Amino acid sequence: MEIFPDLELVQWLWVILAALLIGVSKTGISGLLTLVIPILAAVFGGKASTGIILPMLIVGDVFALFYYKHNAKREDILKLLPWTFMGLIFGLIIGGYINDEQFKSLIALSVLLCLFLLIYFEKKGDQLKIPDKTWLHASVGILAGFTSMIGNAAGPIFSVYLLAKGVDKVNFLGMTAWFFFIVNVTKLPMQVFIWHNITVQTFVLTGLMIPFIGIGAVFGAFIIKRINEKAFRYLIIGMTAIVALKLFF
Repeated sequence: MEIFPDLELVQWLWVILAALLIGVSKTGISGLLTLVIPILAAVFGGKASTGIILPMLIVGDVFALFYYKHNAKREDILKLLPWTFMGLIFGLIIGGYINDEQFKSLIALSVLLCLFLLIYFEKKGDQLKIPDKTWLHASVGILAGFTSMIGNAAGPIFSVYLLAKGVDKVNFLGMTAWFFFIVNVTKLPMQVFIWHNITVQTFVLTGLMIPFIGIGAVFGAFIIKRINEKAFRYLIIGMTAIVALKLFF
């Protein structure tokens, strides 16, 4: 069985690069994941690309849990999840009525909002205190669920939440691994049975990409140990800025 026979060699190379970046982002530099969104959207189209990315993300999540499953403040994740599931439902409904260009615009606006928040929180530094309030968990959870469903673009939102709470590098990666593993597994049947943008071919493509995701994951775990906390924060801000510009142009 041929897998995506219409893809040219250069497009296959883009898919392999995306798989490597997914691996690195899951165990190392989480901001790199947002670079995958425009890469695969350019190859497969907006809505179709979300189905291509999702199974690969779940594979990356498994690698991340292997490295960081014991590094997470689970109570903070549990506070977000009910609201995140609500956001997923909103995204599922709206995603059935919008076209590829609207998908791209929604993702771009979400990432740009997160960029402004990241810069604001970084300038405030220790002066900024994140309240442990239901309205905050609801806002972050719903927005994260919605943008995750629309374009797998919730990473910057969750990063803002964790960085603003002052979570250290290792716990940041552990909480990100658990949160997105739960969210992505929840999304899988929605996209298979309602959006119909995940097929047998999609899973076969993911299987072909597992070695590349694994290589990226090992590299990510290696490099993250050599980045200090401040550089880590600036790297996430920089990656978010690049993606925001890429999505608009």
